[in-house]
Amino acid sequence: MTVETKSSNVSGSNQEAEPKQPLDDEENKNPPVKKKTSCCTGLKAFLAALSFSYFSKALSGVIMKSSITQIERRFGLTSSTAGFVDGSFELGNLLMIAFVSYFGAKLHRPKVIAVGCITMALGCFVSAMPHFFMGYYKYEAASHRASSANSTSSINPCSLHQDVNDTALEASRSGCEKEPSSYMWIYILLGNMLRGIGETPVTPLGISYLDDFAKEEDVPVYVACLHTIAMFGPMFGFLLGSLCAKLYVDIGFVDPGSISITPQDSRWVGAWWLGFLIAGTANLLSAIPFCFLPKSLKKPEEANNDKTSWGLLENKGAKRKKLNPENPKPRKWSVMLKDFCTSLKKVLGNRMYFTFLCCSLLQFSSFIGFITYKPKYMEQQYGQSTSKSNFLIGVTSLPPVGIGIFLGGFIMKKYKMGIIAATKFSFTMSFLSYAIAFLHFFVGCENYAVAGMTVSYEGAPIPFDENAVFSDCNSHCKCASNVWDPVCGDNGITYASPCLAGCETSVGHGKNRVFHNCRCLEISSSWTGNNTATLGQCPKSEACSMNFIYYTVIQVIGGFCYALGGTPAYMIMFRCVQPEFKALAVGLYTLVMRTLAGIPAPVYFGTVIDKTCLKWGSTSCGQRGACRLYDSVANRYVFLGLAAVLRGPSFLVAIIFYILIKKHFQNKNSKPIENGQEDASVNKEENCKIKQCLPGSPDGEDESSI
Repeated sequence: MTVETKSSNVSGSNQEAEPKQPLDDEENKNPPVKKKTSCCTGLKAFLAALSFSYFSKALSGVIMKSSITQIERRFGLTSSTAGFVDGSFELGNLLMIAFVSYFGAKLHRPKVIAVGCITMALGCFVSAMPHFFMGYYKYEAASHRASSANSTSSINPCSLHQDVNDTALEASRSGCEKEPSSYMWIYILLGNMLRGIGETPVTPLGISYLDDFAKEEDVPVYVACLHTIAMFGPMFGFLLGSLCAKLYVDIGFVDPGSISITPQDSRWVGAWWLGFLIAGTANLLSAIPFCFLPKSLKKPEEANNDKTSWGLLENKGAKRKKLNPENPKPRKWSVMLKDFCTSLKKVLGNRMYFTFLCCSLLQFSSFIGFITYKPKYMEQQYGQSTSKSNFLIGVTSLPPVGIGIFLGGFIMKKYKMGIIAATKFSFTMSFLSYAIAFLHFFVGCENYAVAGMTVSYEGAPIPFDENAVFSDCNSHCKCASNVWDPVCGDNGITYASPCLAGCETSVGHGKNRVFHNCRCLEISSSWTGNNTATLGQCPKSEACSMNFIYYTVIQVIGGFCYALGGTPAYMIMFRCVQPEFKALAVGLYTLVMRTLAGIPAPVYFGTVIDKTCLKWGSTSCGQRGACRLYDSVANRYVFLGLAAVLRGPSFLVAIIFYILIKKHFQNKNSKPIENGQEDASVNKEENCKIKQCLPGSPDGEDESSI
């Protein structure tokens, strides 16, 4: 009875609270159901729906990341262009995030999120469209004629290149004029952009909705649970990407026996389009629950008292709510736009928030670039297939991250961390993971032994810029220098094509074709075995396989440490801005991350990776396609070095942020009454929960702004 009377006095404007008054005869029939649904079921249903939408958007995002190598090969793109396609997601976010974060908070937030989920689904379906409009995938191969012959035939690979400079080139050019697929990757770019637009309202509106209608001490746990459940999206996404990468791109339409390449081959393209269709369906289903959720919920009593004690009732909006609760006057768009500019100025004028933004920008630039090309790095550095790389990321790297995120939120609640303690804990964990990441430099692999590119035909190492694919042993074959159809000699050296290996006969069919009498194997030093070669590159050494195990262990430990400080770092952003600007702060944070990290990072990471390419593929038009072979040593130092250089300065900014946080909140402790505030409840709250106080309180507004 006490709760009912108190809620009716304090929140007379709240429609959910009115039915709880026992003296109201007209609405006496409905109160118990509506109260229960709003307070309990409503919030839990929203948390469940938001978790599934997080799962779906993470799934579609990871499908894009896990398919980036497949898309690069299918459309003959460089890594930098593929990075631009991947970054178009952030471009779509950039177009809408700030306005959706601000104006969306004033609309029906669950329904706005539902529209976003439908848009994400549409983007996934658009990304998969090119597969259904393009012809069958034709990988480059010097032995197409040989692979299509019967298993009993014997063909001289040298004879396949007699007309390479005239007839084949003309056929290639004429085929290029009829083939419109060279720009079909633009559909993936547009679909990715649509996905970015649709993802815009999910995070800022979803998190602010939870923060508005949940107890303050429960918010870190809800956020931790949300992100922990969402981690199943990347896990399932990488496992799905692994399965799709095993399936040939034209599965069901091409005879598997006629394919002469394996998933380990750098020309292999898996069924990348299938993952987008599944992710699109999941996003479509995630929109359904939000259509039935209410615009607002009844705020728990305890959390409501915490927020009002910090001066929220002194805002003009709260006064207007008391005077005219049922018929608020509609605001003009011009007034809302002016409000938006004023709010934006206040948020960016907050020194703590701005410093946190700069620190996060450096961290995310490193993280986004690294995660985009992580599967590609595992393929090129350790000789893993795309399918196995995606599988291992989903099974070994992501579960520790999910556990770390949940434990971070649990630790924050158990030890009742204030903003100062949360800052210290978060950046300590981040620096520890940074130190562990340096071990990656010591667990790399040597280059593939490729004749004429990384080693001479005699087997001796050659410098990066000394490419000499021709030798006396293959001079009689008149081989094409731009073809990449590798064969592995019995001497452990890879040759760019059977012709360049000097092979004179071949037997077998498809993947089982074997080449004999390969003259270039004879000149290899210390080799006295058979002069035969098989299709595909030679595998990496046993030492490389052991280094890959070490690399995986380092990834697990480093990822766990980084994730442990993730939830406290996320909550810091809420606590260093005024309460009414939470949604805008999250939206602006996401906007900056998308614009200055999400869009450019994959592009410049891809550009430096392209610099380490040793052998470029060729398209049907005779133009440069995707890279087939990288310098593993140079790739390791460039890729890992760029990530380390970007992330290092962020810890210097973190020190400045910690100093500002400590100074601001310790000043509050020494000045419990300021600006003429003598309210006893505020003074009592300040003594009890000084570490959780918000800069949005009247006594902290001037200190938190420049």
